[in-house]
Amino acid sequence: MFATLSDRLADTFKNLRGKGRLSEADIDATAREIRIALLEADVALPVVKEFVGAVKERARGEEVSGALNPAQQIIKIVNEELVAILGGETRRLRYAKSGPTVIMLAGLQGAGKTTLAAKLALWLKEQGKSPVLVACDLQRPNAVKQLQVNGERAGVPVFAPEPGNAQGVEHGGDPVRVARDSIEEAKRKLYDVVIVDTAGRLGVDAELMQQASDIRDAVRPDEVLFVVDAMIGQDAVVTAQAFLDGVGYDGVVLTKLDGDARGGAALSIASLTGRPVMFASNGEKLTDFDLFHPDRMASRILDMGDMLTLIEQAEKSFDSEQAMKAAAKLSGQGGEFTLDDFLEQMQQVRKLGSMSKIMGMLPGMGQFREQLENFDEREIDRIQAIIQSMTPAERANPKMIDGSRRARIAKGSGRMVSDVNQLVDRFFEARKVMMQMARGGGMPGMPGMPGMPGLPGAGGKRGKQKAQAKKGKGAKRSGNPAKAAQEAAAAKEKAAAAAANPFGNPDAEPVDYEQAAANLNLPQDFSKFLK
Repeated sequence: MFATLSDRLADTFKNLRGKGRLSEADIDATAREIRIALLEADVALPVVKEFVGAVKERARGEEVSGALNPAQQIIKIVNEELVAILGGETRRLRYAKSGPTVIMLAGLQGAGKTTLAAKLALWLKEQGKSPVLVACDLQRPNAVKQLQVNGERAGVPVFAPEPGNAQGVEHGGDPVRVARDSIEEAKRKLYDVVIVDTAGRLGVDAELMQQASDIRDAVRPDEVLFVVDAMIGQDAVVTAQAFLDGVGYDGVVLTKLDGDARGGAALSIASLTGRPVMFASNGEKLTDFDLFHPDRMASRILDMGDMLTLIEQAEKSFDSEQAMKAAAKLSGQGGEFTLDDFLEQMQQVRKLGSMSKIMGMLPGMGQFREQLENFDEREIDRIQAIIQSMTPAERANPKMIDGSRRARIAKGSGRMVSDVNQLVDRFFEARKVMMQMARGGGMPGMPGMPGMPGLPGAGGKRGKQKAQAKKGKGAKRSGNPAKAAQEAAAAKEKAAAAAANPFGNPDAEPVDYEQAAANLNLPQDFSKFLK
């Protein structure tokens, strides 16, 4: 979503590299580029003015003028200001001290309230809560049915005493009564969180606001969450302010963050309304939902990655026992790392989501955005098909896969023999890299890093000496026959001298070690060990 903004900011920071000090002109030019980047990202004009003003004021201060690296200081300032306009700190749910916690969702039709209600219920269930969904949207056709289906997928009960507008015909159900009855139902069945899904409209109107206010007064929610589509741009701010004035809410939930919109709504709502963004939905799966962390979102915008979210997702998805076994094998303590282990690790990674999303959380991946967007997720399925077409013995020992076996595997997996060859070769390379990393050998293939043999310019003085020795050993002989014969004779004499005196100078005379031992005047019993 923030691709355009990230690219523009990255280009702006590149212009600052190599500068020892920032002049007034540099600060003005940087502020102008940041202003253009934010406006192109559809950020509200008041927010842009406040943001750029804060950056310029801090950039003229002592924290940059006395810095050794002004470009890094400007990035730090922009990062901190982004965190500020996104809400500052992570805002968590407030739970009721007694009785069930009531959470009411409000927003326009099409913002994704019904799907988000199920996502929130599943998230609360994973936190150890016992939630119940309440179907109070009795106007949109099949809204009640949609909530029931999503609740079943999430494994969460749904309270829906009214069928709603199932066939597109107006129904006389009372959403306020349904909401009020849901509290008694929750107390009776000991549910500790009640999530009320309310109706929306295509636009803000008096009827919508009145119904939302009536439901709010009936259930007295502990949290009112405004659900907004992050792709609607500037209109999101107008709608957010209208709901704040008409109904009131405690926090904002951004949906469709995985879309291709410019993301200005996310950067504007918290600053203009004074209400924090609490949750973010960034996919179609029920698990594509989590707390909104302003600092992590700012890091993503500045292409500094989001390693904390990646680690948290890995902790939830990975089987720790399998991971420990794989780590032991890679360090050489638990047997050899096989294609079965490789397949298990690949399946665990898939639990985190799409590969493009995972790679996008790594720092500096903005420069590979086009490759990530064009990555074919089905490639993992093809790799899995090839591995599963092998016999257990072949997966345990890929070295035994000869030409005829590769042809059989290719036929069984519906792939080409070249695909099988490529997978086997890549596996051996990947295993070598992972084993070196597991044993603390560093990342091979990175020029200039110490302790990495076989790389030009890597490994320090010892690596250069080895390279020179290797070069001398494989030097070509002279094309002149007479000179070549002379060189061969000299080399033969040198080899003979080295054999006679392996520890000294090859050009020196051979040493009589028995005579040398006798000259040391050692005890009689000890001298026999030197012979």
